[in-house]
Amino acid sequence: MRQLRKALSSLAVVVAVAYVMAAGYMYLNQRGFVFVPTGTLADPADKGLACVRVESVPMADGTRVTVWRAAPTRAGAPTVVYLHGNSSNVSARWKRFRQILDSGFGLYAPSYRGYAGSEGHPSEASLIADALEHYDRAADAGDPVILHGESLGTGVASAVAAERPGAALLVLEAPYTALVDMAAAQYPWLPVGLLMKDPMPTRERIGKVSSPVMIVHGTEDRIIPVEHGRRLFERAAEPKELVIVDGAGHSDLWDSGLWDAVQAAYEENRPVGQKPDRMGTASQARC
Repeated sequence: MRQLRKALSSLAVVVAVAYVMAAGYMYLNQRGFVFVPTGTLADPADKGLACVRVESVPMADGTRVTVWRAAPTRAGAPTVVYLHGNSSNVSARWKRFRQILDSGFGLYAPSYRGYAGSEGHPSEASLIADALEHYDRAADAGDPVILHGESLGTGVASAVAAERPGAALLVLEAPYTALVDMAAAQYPWLPVGLLMKDPMPTRERIGKVSSPVMIVHGTEDRIIPVEHGRRLFERAAEPKELVIVDGAGHSDLWDSGLWDAVQAAYEENRPVGQKPDRMGTASQARC
């Protein structure tokens, strides 16, 4: 019995040490799982986006980040502040930007700090602070602003909309209730609530958004389950719209008609007294 107790005690020590080491590894490397910048930043002209200019913008702390920017080509059309997902880089979204610009809308697409073309290191606090600056720069042009968050960007976009009530529309493409919720589901053996550096609690911020909200999610999303979108919709204030795309996954919502739905939502929520722009067609607006 003495030997058994000794063996069990030794096993418990080994397990405890292994657990602490695993938890420590996850804590120290967690941002590498959340923020996954890859690739090099392309030239917009090489993607057929000749009207998009590349700006190097200094943030409040001096960190310089890259922004792809183009003004609306239709009078009265909004500018889309596009906050991308956690992987690749902003230039990988060029096909989406092509559709936005072909509609006559403006574009303001920053590359997160730490991603291709931008200095610094990403974190929840820094991305939100930067996005608030980006929103203000875009709004200073005088055009209506649509905040579009893609995956990781939905948490950033929601935080901005909660602080900037003037947004014409908040679009959340495959959003999450909180990054800490996703981590807890993936690592139930870890006290993620204590370890998470960037919890990104969208569920706590969405109710503070006074702008119209549009949430789009796919039923077959294996990265962020559709229940996250539904729960956020319940917490959002009116006016709001929930679009559940049957059979869509995490990355194919745009190909399932998302941009058409965004344009329709913008027109539906256009302030009273503003008439839809009739000064051009999508083909005439092509840059």
